[in-house]
Amino acid sequence: METYAVARELVDNPDFQKQKRTALQGLTDDMIDPPIRDIIRKLNGLPHCFTLQCCYGHFVYEGQDNPHNLERLPATDDISEVEYRLAYVAFCVDNNDGGRRLLDRFREIAAGDSEFVQFLSAEWFWEQQVNSYAIQVMPERHKNKDTAMISYQEALQVQAVRDRVYEGLRGMF
Repeated sequence: METYAVARELVDNPDFQKQKRTALQGLTDDMIDPPIRDIIRKLNGLPHCFTLQCCYGHFVYEGQDNPHNLERLPATDDISEVEYRLAYVAFCVDNNDGGRRLLDRFREIAAGDSEFVQFLSAEWFWEQQVNSYAIQVMPERHKNKDTAMISYQEALQVQAVRDRVYEGLRGMF
């Protein structure tokens, strides 16, 4: 699946609050990867934001085939290649001062490591919900993908960047 598209400009959305209520109505904690539940709760608690989807980012490799693995990569010389499953938070903002400030914070976090972090709009999200954006952690050359085969050494870099991005999101609160 291709996910990346340049971040769009905000548009008017008079139905934002109604759409937020609808989107969050069935959301439960068990639908969210445990390491980022706190971030998702806080974003959804803002009056000018709600989340659409998220993923902590997962590493699959020989000997670890769980596609929802939450464990850190092991320190080893035995792994050469890793399937990386995209870390991201997709969200919608209201076209108001709070929403614009939040977008600026997401852009700042993404700018901290442009080789691995992208701030974007995904076409299929935007078609369902205007003013939707995502921040994702993926090597730049794979930014259009939701999974990529990368070397173990690069996977270690991605893991460190992912951790920094999530800490940056926590720092917004």
